[in-house]
Amino acid sequence: MTLLYTHPSGFRHVTPPSHPEQVARLDAVIRALADLELDRREAPDAEDEDILRCHPLGYLAAVARKVPEEGWSMLDADTYLSPGSLAAARHAVGGVCAAVDAVLAGEDATAFVAMRPPGHHAERARAMGFCIFNSIAIGAVRALDHHGLDRVAVLDFDVHHGNGTQDLLWNEPRSLFASSHQFPLYPGTGAPAERGAHGQILNLPLQAGSDGGPARAAWRQICDRVVEWQPQLVLVSAGFDAHEADPLASLAWEDGDFTAITRLILDAAATCSAPVVSVLEGGYDLAALGRTARAHVEVLKETPA
Repeated sequence: MTLLYTHPSGFRHVTPPSHPEQVARLDAVIRALADLELDRREAPDAEDEDILRCHPLGYLAAVARKVPEEGWSMLDADTYLSPGSLAAARHAVGGVCAAVDAVLAGEDATAFVAMRPPGHHAERARAMGFCIFNSIAIGAVRALDHHGLDRVAVLDFDVHHGNGTQDLLWNEPRSLFASSHQFPLYPGTGAPAERGAHGQILNLPLQAGSDGGPARAAWRQICDRVVEWQPQLVLVSAGFDAHEADPLASLAWEDGDFTAITRLILDAAATCSAPVVSVLEGGYDLAALGRTARAHVEVLKETPA
């Protein structure tokens, strides 16, 4: 059926007017999924132990200290805190951890975590690019350390490179991190030469203006690597900002490209008998975000439980 994890706190992470990472993003996704048959679950609050798998205690404390009583505070030039932001970020982490636990317990073969803020730019002790905690990296490390998995794949099709995920998994030989992304573009990382301490990172940059053709070719290459890796769990950073309508980048993917790339990922995961947890990252044109997130989840639903 596909598990859907979300929480009302995602609507209480409020950014300043005109900020692209806005409450309306989550509303667009939830509305787009409203009539789909999904196993809907509330994302729990994260345990500190899980956040500390990837972020030091001093960073967690520093974020908590900066939460304002009203208005906004800034963690970096793009990343804001409102009074409800820390709770939202914790529920985003908790949703990913709960989804990992559920699919590894065999409750379903796929899950989608619809929360904000996103996470893949957050480095070990640095918030950036709208991201506070790196939910997907935390989920990967939980799968490895708490569940005792030997191999986890983290796949990222957001238009911006997941520098934080790469940073957190750079020295982790039990993880495969693979990404397609526009390059050059914020945050400036993601060159092919960035291969990780164990050669377990695969970056496939895409040129500005390119459409779904090169993207699909890149994802066929990534999925071949996934099958070679034989992961026991696949985690997906699902950003929908490579769409041609998105205002923050210059790739030209169409709706069908997200469907095709998601299907490539699901086919590779099925070959490995690996469950899949997908996590909402970017996507800033609201109409395109709603359509492509729905298309993505519809493919997740094709996988037998």
